Amino acid sequence: MLMLVFFSVFINQAFLSSSIDTSTFSFSTFTTESCSNGNLLCMGSVTAGNGYLSITPEPQQSNSSLPSNKIGRVLYPHPVLAWPAIITTTFTIRISRFPNSSGAGDGMTFIFAQDNNPSPPGSFGSYLGLLDRSTQGGVVQQLAVELDTFMNEFDPDDNHIGLDTTSITNSVATGSLYNAGIDLKSGRDIKVKIDYDGWSNQLLISMGYTGNRLVRVLNHSIIMSDTVPSSVYVGFTASTGPLPESHQVLSWMFTSVPIPLSPVTKEFKKDDKIKTVLIIVIPVLMGLFIALVSLLPLIRRSQKKENHRNKINADIENLSRTAANAPKMFTYKQLSKATRNFSRENLLGRGGFGSVYKAIISDPPVTIAVKRISATSRQGEREYLAEICTIGRLRHRNIVKLLGWSHEGEHLLLVYEYMQNGSLDRFIGAKDVLEWKTRYNILTGLASALLYLHEECGNPVVHRDVKPNNVMLDSKFHAHLGDFGLARLLQNEEGAVTTILAGTPGYLAPEVGFTGKATPESDVYSFGMVVLEVVCGRRSKGVMEENSLVDYVWNLNARNALLECVDRLLENKFNDEQVKRTLIVGLACLHPDCLFRPKMRKVVHILLNPNEPLIELPEMRPSAVYVSVSSSTSNTTDFGTRSAPLFIQPSIASSEELSV
Repeated sequence: MLMLVFFSVFINQAFLSSSIDTSTFSFSTFTTESCSNGNLLCMGSVTAGNGYLSITPEPQQSNSSLPSNKIGRVLYPHPVLAWPAIITTTFTIRISRFPNSSGAGDGMTFIFAQDNNPSPPGSFGSYLGLLDRSTQGGVVQQLAVELDTFMNEFDPDDNHIGLDTTSITNSVATGSLYNAGIDLKSGRDIKVKIDYDGWSNQLLISMGYTGNRLVRVLNHSIIMSDTVPSSVYVGFTASTGPLPESHQVLSWMFTSVPIPLSPVTKEFKKDDKIKTVLIIVIPVLMGLFIALVSLLPLIRRSQKKENHRNKINADIENLSRTAANAPKMFTYKQLSKATRNFSRENLLGRGGFGSVYKAIISDPPVTIAVKRISATSRQGEREYLAEICTIGRLRHRNIVKLLGWSHEGEHLLLVYEYMQNGSLDRFIGAKDVLEWKTRYNILTGLASALLYLHEECGNPVVHRDVKPNNVMLDSKFHAHLGDFGLARLLQNEEGAVTTILAGTPGYLAPEVGFTGKATPESDVYSFGMVVLEVVCGRRSKGVMEENSLVDYVWNLNARNALLECVDRLLENKFNDEQVKRTLIVGLACLHPDCLFRPKMRKVVHILLNPNEPLIELPEMRPSAVYVSVSSSTSNTTDFGTRSAPLFIQPSIASSEELSV
């Protein structure tokens, strides 16, 4: 039955890959290079830096004049599929009034544009950077989701959402955001999620303040093929009129998954579903039936074993929902040959449930890493499934990419991109010294990966085993988080569903030992431990050693002598202020109360933006360990006093005992 699931997944994948690949990209933050390194097309008044994009100018203290009639447009530089496709995009924005202005306007949009040209020159004010008098009325093919902050005579109010195509004055659909409890001009971070289902032609928009649940604000039927070209450019526009307003984009994730068309016609209409079922789905089902019949003798011979395998199938079937992102399926023979029959010379390392081998596949020659998982226990199979069902759908530059898998009999194999410099663990307390700039880039990359997992990958993921052994380094020492065998998808806002204690002692947050539940906050704790290890150059050898290292750094912080804990092998060749900010972030992440740990977005902003305010630390290390019954979605980032600690964690080592 397991092979049947793979058969259906890869038949679908083969069909889809014949036309166009899935388009997926993610920006967890924005730097000054975002507009100059080719990652984005920034036009008009767009600037980047401090972790976000400014589509229109921000207030300048040195300039008392108010910028008016500004237009900005930023686009992803490569075209993406608009139809036939299923599209999901999530972004965080911040719209703010100017402090010395009598009002605000006009708003911003998310746009599906027919080309990558700048906004029309007269598209300031109510035109929102989309149209002007010369293009109003059908000259361009586009679709825009407007977030309008100014009430014109054709608008419902000064705080609404709408769909625009060929006209600003006649929106396809509009809806007030006051009913949803959202004020666009509040200056707060607002998360927006847009979903388009190419099968049903439904466009669904949900919004909410960051940290709150998203609520549906607009649901409209629109045929994308009648509105925009099949290939479009996506991004943001914004404009101001006589009154200024700041429009910022803090993060952005986009995915477009192609869906099959009927070969009889090139237009994707509702009637095509019937033809698609007849031409594609029915042959696939027939193939599945034939495969099932051929496997029946094997099922009869080993019914007990097959019953257990059916449980595996039920889990893997979830992967079919993301079939367009499914990695490649290899044969055992291919991978055995590539690893020289899993020879000892090709062995890269061993883990709790398997070994990793270096391998070379030909046509053309590519070096890969093959993880051979032991299937002698159910836990090994769970690890295998967790890897496929989590990392298999993830796409981020700081997450190890799953290239494929193989399942033949008892052989469970996973294929990853090869990391030339192994794991970060090799360089902690070792003679091969990483310079400070490299260490800092590794920590920012790891933080970016965790932010993506917690907030930006669709269904949030908790890694549950963040440690140096699971941070892989490529040829340029860029960090790639791997080993998702313990990862869990979050089922709700109360935390990950798990019944066993999983993770590595010393990196586990204290509350996990009491509740057994992994949360984004427990990943933050593990990240804080990695920060101290990387900066101090000390290995983690056990729980007691972990805690004494934390005490050591806390004691130095109390004496305003944080720099004394920095790895001496760096020979003082580092940026003092950068090191201090990094250590403060690490200590904040290690707070024993999960509600007072910073979110990963705050961590990323602090690491990438030297002007981002730091988290205020108490004078001494908080010692009480708490188990909170509150939701893990708290936005609290400052430390404070809480009641009802479960136990008191004693200080184990003084700074003198560890200052070697």
